[in-house]
Order: sequence, then C-alpha cells, then structure tokens
Amino acid sequence: MGYEIIYKKELCTNQYEIRVKAPFITKNAKAGQFIILRTDKNSERIPLTIADYDREKEELTMVYMAVGYTTKKLASLEVGDEIEDIVGPLGVPTHIEKYGTVVCLAGGYGAAPCYLIAKAFKDAGNKVYMIMGARNKDLIFWEDKMKEACTELYITTDDGTYGRKGFVTNVLEEIIGREKIDYAIAVGPMPMMRACAEMTRPHKIKTEASMNPIMVDGTGMCGACRVTVGGKVKFACVDGPDFDAHQIDFDEVINRCKIYKDQERHCDETKCNLLKQAQTL
Repeated sequence: MGYEIIYKKELCTNQYEIRVKAPFITKNAKAGQFIILRTDKNSERIPLTIADYDREKEELTMVYMAVGYTTKKLASLEVGDEIEDIVGPLGVPTHIEKYGTVVCLAGGYGAAPCYLIAKAFKDAGNKVYMIMGARNKDLIFWEDKMKEACTELYITTDDGTYGRKGFVTNVLEEIIGREKIDYAIAVGPMPMMRACAEMTRPHKIKTEASMNPIMVDGTGMCGACRVTVGGKVKFACVDGPDFDAHQIDFDEVINRCKIYKDQERHCDETKCNLLKQAQTL
C-alpha cells in the first residue's frame, strides 16, 4: 500500500507541490525535518524537506523541482497515483527558541522548507524577516503563505523582474546595517548559503545552514551525506540537516556534490527518454 497523491499543483516552471495522506509522519513532523521517498519499487531513494503538514487532516506537503530522472518521474504522477513509500520524519528539527530578531534566507526551492521554519520562530515570539530569492519572477511561489509565516517578507530576483534586483545577501546586508540580528538560517543552494555565512561571520551573528548533500539511506550508515563541521565529520541525515554555517567546510561539500554529475546526466538522458516514450503510448 503506497501513499496516494491527493493534491498536485505546478507552482512554477518545473516546480511542484504535492500532498499525500501520511498519519505517522504528520503526527511527529517538525520544522526543518525531511523525508525520503521512492516513486516505485525500482526507484532510487531521494530526500525532500517537509514543506508543510496538517496534523488534523494527516496531510503531508512536499515541494520539489523536477530536475533529475526521479523528480521528473514524481512530476509525471497525478492525483490518484501512488508513491511507493515514504520514510520520515528524519533529521534533527530546527532548534526553535525566542532569540529576538530572526532572519530566514530562502534560495530557489529552499523557500518551501523555510515556510515552516519561519512560522515556528514567529510562533515562538520572534520578529522574523524572510528573504526569498530566485533567478526571476517565474520561480517565485508561496508568496502569500510566506507573508503569513513571517513579520516582514522581502523578495529578490537576479534579473530584477520581481521584488528587488539582486540577491538575498543584498537585503541581509541592509538589515544588518540597521538593526541587531540574533539568529539567521539559510536554506537553498550551497553557494548561496556560504555567501550568507560569510556576510554574518564578521558580525558574530549565530547562523545555521540547512545542508542538502548527496544522501542515500537517511540513517547515517552509508556515509554519503557526510559534512565537515568544525573539523569534525558529521552526517546531514542524523546530525543535521542544520549546522553552524560558520563551521561548515563548504568547499568540500560543494565538490562532493559534483562527484556523480556525469552519471546523473547519463541516467537522466537515458531514463527520461524512456519515460517520455512510455507517456506517449
């Protein structure tokens, strides 16, 4: 018995929101955690951060970008179809407390998990700034939800087609210049999270990054998701995904994430062609 998709929406180009009934996961889920799923019995296991959940309705929401074979296969499923299996919630939840002023920095699809994180910090009594960044207007989603989850929302686009032209770090720098920030968390592409860490470092602002390295089993056994933090090896699946951004060896993890690029490209080209052929039959 799999997990039936009860809701699906294309939020923007190649980015989807799906909802499934998942009683156990929604009963225990917290902001910052993730799940691992298989689309079918022969599928690879892929991690997706928990974007939202409804404990009463027992509904789990996931947001993902269809960039590789498995996420494209997931995007091909429709309401009524089933996902083979979902394991979770996994990982250590984001540590929520009343810091004072909190900044959540969301890059690209990283905006989805930032929703629950910002909401939790706001509910804990913090003043919460959310800074969402994307390449262009077409990649912005959940704007209304984000406004509800934070005290003030900023949107940036690389090309200036929506919100402020520039990067999340431009707005971060502005906020740092006018008031005291007590905590910051970055969720998104590795280079973006590293840039945020380097901006907060000289100001000694407690900063964490939600790491998304290569992951396989999600239990700490395979070692694929290892990250060096403060000179020590950590595993993103069981020790994270949130780590002290000022202690992360970003160069190492960025290089590790490139290890299987050629194999991923070959798999994507081969299997996606087969997927397209199957859809036309």
